[in-house]
Amino acid sequence: MSRSTLLAAACAALVLPLAAGCVANDTAAAGEGGGALTVDSSSDACTLSATEAPSGTLSFAVTNSGSDVTEFYLLGEDGLQVVSEVENIGPGLTRDLVVQLRPGTYFTACKPGMVGEGIRSTFTVSDSGVDVRPSGDVAAQLAAAETSYVAYVKDQVGTLVAGTQEFADAYTAGDDETARDLYAAVRVHWERVEPVAESFGDLDPLLDLREADLEDGATWSGWHHVEKDLWQPAPEQNGGVAYTPLTADERAAAAADLVTWTQQLVDAVNDPEFTFEAFQISNGAKELLDEVASGKVTGEEEIWSHTDLWDFQANVDGAWVAFEVLRDVVEAQDPELATTLTTRFDELQALLAAQGSIEAGFTPYDQLSPADVKALAAAVDAVSEPLSRLTTTVTSAA
Repeated sequence: MSRSTLLAAACAALVLPLAAGCVANDTAAAGEGGGALTVDSSSDACTLSATEAPSGTLSFAVTNSGSDVTEFYLLGEDGLQVVSEVENIGPGLTRDLVVQLRPGTYFTACKPGMVGEGIRSTFTVSDSGVDVRPSGDVAAQLAAAETSYVAYVKDQVGTLVAGTQEFADAYTAGDDETARDLYAAVRVHWERVEPVAESFGDLDPLLDLREADLEDGATWSGWHHVEKDLWQPAPEQNGGVAYTPLTADERAAAAADLVTWTQQLVDAVNDPEFTFEAFQISNGAKELLDEVASGKVTGEEEIWSHTDLWDFQANVDGAWVAFEVLRDVVEAQDPELATTLTTRFDELQALLAAQGSIEAGFTPYDQLSPADVKALAAAVDAVSEPLSRLTTTVTSAA
């Protein structure tokens, strides 16, 4: 799908402001609401410098003092909705999370090893009297961006559920050739809006968990569970043991779950109360590029099918649309940033186009040369650096 088509899909819809928006990025503007907080994520603790703060713009500097890669989450009052997150924090590293929060009760969670529910604690936001939402021309620009982005999300998940049903029917019927042909093309609609799906708690792990991230004793489900059954590995690729194909009943159950959970996502984004605030849109753009850097560019996402470049392209598509709907605000606040992002997105897109397209197909990831992978990784990094400033730019406009 072309960029113009992607953006055209982000058409009019009504939205209401959500509680918060955030990004792992430059913290220059983070001190205005309540200053900076620190988080120490160790192997068995998640220690915050404070467990309460006034409403407004806050920043969390998350340091991993443990030995495993960790994540930090800010959750809503129900303990399920993901308000914001920062992932893939390696041992000894610090990553920043900038948020805008309204008064209320939240939860923080560190996830050493990136598994389980995490080490949680309550985080209270008092009323500072600061109006988190902008006013005037900026408010109108951000409202238009939110409207366009929510419409884009609805379009993508509507296409996703239809494609998922077609895929599920083929897989259940044992038509593996058709299912393999559909697999990557259907999944792009998920990958373009994955930050939205992640905000609904369990839907992301139910639908998109990789086998490498499965906890001991947990039940595996979702797209990658089915992927492995369609591209069955040899023993040497399966821990030295022969792969046991799913039975007809197990196939039917796995396919039905895909459709059921995808329909739940459709229902959630079409709820009249659903919105995705401008800060969340910019945060999601960075999350999508982080997804590319941590999974797609390494070939770890689609380990059996090697269709990683479809996911790669979809993540870039989603990040581009997020930037595009916010472009008016970015150009007004930091025109140089807007120009840099456009140039670097174009350079990354040119490298992807050299390997194919979603419509025509991509080079299987295991057939890329080391030079190809290196060039793609460098181009992702080149976009990620200025993209990390997007939320601060949008926040400062308020």
